[in-house]
Amino acid sequence: MTATRDISNLVSIVLPVRDQGDHIRQVLGEYVAALDRANFDFEIIAVVNGKQRDSSREECESVAVADPRVRVHTTEQGGWGWAVRQGLLQSRGDCLCYTNCARTRAEDLLLMLLYARAYPGVVVKANRKIRASMRRRLGSVLYNFECRTLFDLPSWDVNGTPKVFPRSLGRLMELTRNDDLIDLEFVSVCARQNYPILEVPIISTTRRGGKSTTNIVSAVRMYAGVINMYRGTRKAL
Repeated sequence: MTATRDISNLVSIVLPVRDQGDHIRQVLGEYVAALDRANFDFEIIAVVNGKQRDSSREECESVAVADPRVRVHTTEQGGWGWAVRQGLLQSRGDCLCYTNCARTRAEDLLLMLLYARAYPGVVVKANRKIRASMRRRLGSVLYNFECRTLFDLPSWDVNGTPKVFPRSLGRLMELTRNDDLIDLEFVSVCARQNYPILEVPIISTTRRGGKSTTNIVSAVRMYAGVINMYRGTRKAL
């Protein structure tokens, strides 16, 4: 990796990491192997965010020492949106991607990037076909229905990752949310700016490890957050 490299073909992959010390090394290894097989020129930016409660940072740094294409950015502030934004700020490539690495298989990440390679200038995102409990599936349906109705969105799965986009779609580099609603902000920006979106269906499996922060309380908070975000958007018009 050199400072003078051609970034026009570089793919920057942002991976928010929190309390994933039990599986992040394996995930990073699988991603690197898959990207190498497809001859991608890439960098992986692992954003270890929030108060560290396990060995996540050490595991990521160990991988980065062995492979300089993996970089680690640490921030004391937590939050999905914050980690995504910080990772994008650290990125150097012209093709950008962020994803939930606890749920994204290497083959799914590779599939999204291959679509992005075939369709330059287009936002490529996952449309997860969830294999989970009925409660989780129902919660996802209600959340997406709320988002689609209030924001008039074309996407069926607002929170679906990986999300891949070219740096030339500059408004996506100006996201402001620090919480889970950054994905709604992402898709609503695409709708307002008429950025074309290609949704690719994938099977969403259970987490690789760690503990999901999604529960009834956080779900209700997200539903209310969507309404507040909508009201804020209307006031700004």
